[in-house]
Amino acid sequence: MMRATTSPLALASKTEMNAAVEEAWEAVGESFEQFCLIAGLSSLTQMLDEDAHTLAGAPHARAGDKPGYRWGHTKGRLGFHGGKIELKRPRIRSKTTGRELPLPSWSEARTAGWLEQWAMNLMLINVSTRRFGRAVRLPEAGVCAKAGAGLSKSAVSRRFKALTEARLAEWMASDLSQLDLLVIQIDGLHLDDNLLMIGAVGIDIAGGKHPLGVVEGATENAATVQALLDNLIERGLDPAICRLFIVDGAKALTKSIRRTFGADIPIQRCQVHKARNITERIDPRLHATVRRALRQAWEIGDAEKAERLLRNLARRLEGDAPGVSRSILEGLDEILTVTRLGLPPELRRSLASTNIIESMHAVIRQVCRNVKRWRDARMALRWTAAGMLEAAKSFRRLKAYKQLPILKTALQSHRSPADALCVDPTQEAA
Repeated sequence: MMRATTSPLALASKTEMNAAVEEAWEAVGESFEQFCLIAGLSSLTQMLDEDAHTLAGAPHARAGDKPGYRWGHTKGRLGFHGGKIELKRPRIRSKTTGRELPLPSWSEARTAGWLEQWAMNLMLINVSTRRFGRAVRLPEAGVCAKAGAGLSKSAVSRRFKALTEARLAEWMASDLSQLDLLVIQIDGLHLDDNLLMIGAVGIDIAGGKHPLGVVEGATENAATVQALLDNLIERGLDPAICRLFIVDGAKALTKSIRRTFGADIPIQRCQVHKARNITERIDPRLHATVRRALRQAWEIGDAEKAERLLRNLARRLEGDAPGVSRSILEGLDEILTVTRLGLPPELRRSLASTNIIESMHAVIRQVCRNVKRWRDARMALRWTAAGMLEAAKSFRRLKAYKQLPILKTALQSHRSPADALCVDPTQEAA
């Protein structure tokens, strides 16, 4: 039997129907955000009613096969667009225990972590806590931010702190044993005069780049670097495997790496840092000549010829800049490591500098741009870790990734299994 309807729109004429549709679209045009909110809340309300029907049956009906019974309604708050909204939901109590039964849809919406994710994403793109409300609520949208909406700067700051604390703890405890890392870059980033963050980035056999960890310190000394290396080993980084380490030339980095991974571990000093340090200390008239000589030494595939070119350059600068001449010869064995390993030119160009971790530092500086005062080292760790994980989203595969098997073979031949130094992480940490 067909049921008669009493809907006004069903009985309306075509003209009246078109007018109703136009009126609805005008309401959408006035406040699309409010329209989306109402549509979303309607869908969520329907899901809550379906949950209540599953647990207790239809309203005012005796459902003996259901685990619960209805117990009125209550109001609760949910995250929406970075803030909170109030929503009415049914309550269901258990027939056996008398306790309230959770509605699956409500529990999922409450535990989704939308507020924390909104706060973290907007603050990572430099939206300040004072302007957070404007970023998530349009003034003309008709969705006003009432008291308790969770849009105040203190509420946003608390949510950002809670999520970054959780992300930092999870990241610094993640397992590294499953990563087939061939290259590790380590460098420091000064956030303040007495606050330094030392981070590490790894490159696996497929060319993928992975932020590995970060520790805080006052200076880039051996103890701070050793703390980072001990953390990596505790999380599964095997010290017996030969890897290529790339550093900016700090002696503390080299000392800690060799003490932890063996005296014969290959270390490549950043050629970009080396060239910059040399040219900044000589007469500007010599810049072009020195850069040309350095470029020729970097690009040549024979390590002996490259070393001879650098020694000739140091000899020519003995009269005009004796200090620079000594600087060229200092660390000469580490500046040509990628050449001595016999790597192809494209791979040498990618692994001869710390550009990968330097680009990550640029993202960290951008993320931390709105921070005016570092309260403590824990705050700096949270922000730095958030910046490193944000930079990882834009990491691309190494350009010369197809040549990484050549590097792996070179590292294996550099240190044969019989000569591999087995390091006890517990003993080293002690």
